[in-house]
Amino acid sequence: MRVAIVDEEFPYPVNSGKRIRTLNLVKRLAQTHDVRYIAHQNADDSELAEAIKHFAKIGIKTTQIPRKIQVKSGFQFYAKLGANLLSPLPYSVSSHTSQAMRREVERLDASGEIDLWHCEWTPYAELFRGLNTKPLVIAAHNVESLIWQRYTESEANPIKRWYIKKQWRKFETFERWAFARATRTIMVSEPDAILARNRFGADNLDVVENGVDVQKYQPLLQERNPKEMIFLGSLDWRPNLDGLSVFLETVMPELAKRKPDLIFSIVGRKPPEWLIQRAESDPQIHLHADVPKVLPYLSRAGLMVVPLRVGGGSRLKIIEAAANGLPVVSTRVGAEGLEFQPAKDYFASESIETLAEPILKALDDPQLALQTAQHAKQLAEQQYDWDTLAQRQAASWEMAVGAQE
Repeated sequence: MRVAIVDEEFPYPVNSGKRIRTLNLVKRLAQTHDVRYIAHQNADDSELAEAIKHFAKIGIKTTQIPRKIQVKSGFQFYAKLGANLLSPLPYSVSSHTSQAMRREVERLDASGEIDLWHCEWTPYAELFRGLNTKPLVIAAHNVESLIWQRYTESEANPIKRWYIKKQWRKFETFERWAFARATRTIMVSEPDAILARNRFGADNLDVVENGVDVQKYQPLLQERNPKEMIFLGSLDWRPNLDGLSVFLETVMPELAKRKPDLIFSIVGRKPPEWLIQRAESDPQIHLHADVPKVLPYLSRAGLMVVPLRVGGGSRLKIIEAAANGLPVVSTRVGAEGLEFQPAKDYFASESIETLAEPILKALDDPQLALQTAQHAKQLAEQQYDWDTLAQRQAASWEMAVGAQE
């Protein structure tokens, strides 16, 4: 098939969960399909050059769409947030709406060169509003309205909560439209699929979970440091920052008191200034920003912590830790959408604020931590291999095309 994928940016280098998922699936699908990737230029010019070169190497044609980088601070940003109150679209959708990309979609569609359109993030379905372009597949990395619902429920500031609740309601309206507009929608977990069916009446859903390159994530030949705990994730993604902030304020003081020699390594891209300053002022917190490879950090740590209270979809970081044989402590929200079971495959907590207990349990009982990690490793190897998952996405594409014949 001749497939056109539209996305926010080119998913290379692979330094975030979304990029890892997207690239691992698309490079496998490009082996049997003619894939064209249409995306906004990456904010980092050096990333863009690397991405175009890499995509050419794996046989994927690219189309770059210029864009003005969105500033997320200052008067101009807050003015745009205020103006969004007059829009029926969520800010995350309206701020990514691109007339240049829309024109490219219309041009390619009119040329007859494309058999299937694929949105690699739900907000990009807006490009197809008012167009008869079919078939259309949407990859919903999260049920976005669920994330905004959880933001609303966890926000203490009444003014912020009022604004966030409006975004939540807008996303509910948008997702209801988008899932109905799609020929098929790909969800990343069965709980997300159930939610989309129940909340939006969505049908024609497929589930393609997040995965892992099992061989790539085998632990390196080095000793783990039982006194090092690691957090892994994009540090410009709001749910990660929300969870880290709560964890640092409520859990780290208790851990520091009980384990004064414990190291908390935070590994991720684009950390905000407040996190940089916090790491500089606290010798127990080690910040590793924009690292080229995460495997050395996974392989040397004794424990991974996933402090999330807002989120959807499923967490690649937990699957990668499992493939690496690294024990995981997570909130239930952090581990939702995965087949991993509390107490069997990871140490669980209902909330971020109560994570200290399972962390101390894992640290104080290395044998139990090892057994838990080994059980999770077997599950990751059996169920979350990218080759199998790429076949599922290919089947979804084929069903979408078949539905139009």
